Amino acid sequence: MPKCLTDKLQRVLNAAARVVSGTKKFDFDSGLTHLRHAQLHWLDSPDRVSYKITTMVYRCIHGQTPQYLVDCCTPVTDLATRRHLRSARRHLLAVQRYRLYTYGRRAFSVAAPAIWDSLPDGLRDPALSFEDDNFF
Repeated sequence: MPKCLTDKLQRVLNAAARVVSGTKKFDFDSGLTHLRHAQLHWLDSPDRVSYKITTMVYRCIHGQTPQYLVDCCTPVTDLATRRHLRSARRHLLAVQRYRLYTYGRRAFSVAAPAIWDSLPDGLRDPALSFEDDNFF
């Protein structure tokens, strides 16, 4: 997502936090981040987008999404040339190549595996489920 759109979404989240907490725009602006994180348990907009993409990838890996999304999340173990690499044991996904820098890296087929691969090894474990206390 381009930064101009995430900034707009962040402003909307800030306004919603002010409405929920009953604070004025200029009275509590320095502590608004703390309010969103500590009391409301809301993520910032770029983190929120990453979280949503990560949960979508989790569902893709476990076959809970349409097939066209599952096809975008190819495990490294499914690639014959990379099957015996260390990345195959770390449950990484293959990140597709792209040509257009502005749009290509934002496509789900590129961004989703890249965000998934950036997670710590313990969170990429396929044995984890949403019901586990340690998941996300």
